[in-house]
Amino acid sequence: MAPLVTMDRARAAVAAALLAIAVVAYWTLRPGVTPQPAAGAPQAATHNAASRDPDGVDLSDSQLAAVKVGPVEEREFPVEKDAVGSIGFNEDMTVQVFTPYQGRIVALFAEVGDDVGKGQTLFTIDSPDLLQAESTLIAAAGVLELNSKNLARLRDLFTTRAVSQHDVEQAASDQQTAEGNLRAARDAVRLFGKTDADIDTIILKRSADPTLVVPSPITGRITARHGAPGLYVQPGNEPAPYTVADINTMWMLANVTETDSPAFRVGQQVHVKVTALPGRMFDGKITTVAASVDPNTRRVSVRSEVKDPQHALRSGMFADFVISVGAPVRSPAIALDGVVREGDGTTTAWITADRRHFSRRTVTIGQERDGYRQILSGVQVGELVASEGALFLSNTLSTASR
Repeated sequence: MAPLVTMDRARAAVAAALLAIAVVAYWTLRPGVTPQPAAGAPQAATHNAASRDPDGVDLSDSQLAAVKVGPVEEREFPVEKDAVGSIGFNEDMTVQVFTPYQGRIVALFAEVGDDVGKGQTLFTIDSPDLLQAESTLIAAAGVLELNSKNLARLRDLFTTRAVSQHDVEQAASDQQTAEGNLRAARDAVRLFGKTDADIDTIILKRSADPTLVVPSPITGRITARHGAPGLYVQPGNEPAPYTVADINTMWMLANVTETDSPAFRVGQQVHVKVTALPGRMFDGKITTVAASVDPNTRRVSVRSEVKDPQHALRSGMFADFVISVGAPVRSPAIALDGVVREGDGTTTAWITADRRHFSRRTVTIGQERDGYRQILSGVQVGELVASEGALFLSNTLSTASR
């Protein structure tokens, strides 16, 4: 009988223990009751897990060395519009050099790319018109000389009454007519570019030179040459033997979007950056804004005159243009290293109050100037931000999330 009593007592003890566990579990896990940590469990870990900032990171002392903190500053930013276009010759200062009279080209004295001065010979032609004018000049000079001698002779005879007064007066009239014809002949030859010294030489030597010299009408650079020795040319017949452009100023030719076009006005300042000349800036101003919109591209042509005293720009160069369209504005600004372009396309900055915990905040950015990015919204002047190391903070948050 003793073994049976012992077995019953053991079963009763197990049942009591199970009942006690069930009661504890019910009171612990029933709805509305928060489980309490076991005795000795770290309370801080539970608190940090519950209050963690999903867009924030806490840096250790070693990590803080990679981040620089500074207040948001207020800086001045110009109101500007960007455009892309190309450089072209100033067509208002570009001249097509035609021959003033017909003839065949004898020689050419300049190549494309040469810099020439005003009055410098570009080419010569064998001109029958010049030959005719010089021949008339020589004949007029001969007639004047003959009439002058005849008048002198008749005046001498008149003193002895060998000739009548009428004969002397007629000789004087013929001499004056010959002088007028000579002046007209000299003017005709002068139209071909001959100087008074050249004309006197022609009269003295009684020799006509049919070579017509065609000079450059302006100081500039040869931009095109279509002439060749032996080519018969006529006034105004294209293409011109030479084209000369004044390259002290060049044109900026840009096509801006239709929506941006109302902001552009004649006289606005333009700053030009050329890809081929990094680090250099060229200044100018808008001279023309097209009166119509291109129906195919929905863009408006804007032309500016750009100063180039060192002749560094060349026609056809691609360039970026920044055009001032209003007075400068003052806005909050963050250093470039303090702004991050996230993978989803948003732009963020990192805000801190204690220089250890950093929170990511989405911002709207504007222009870039002198190493700072304009902030249109998202932060206020005076807030502490990560001015350097913002990318490090974003990578740290991304790593922690994964």
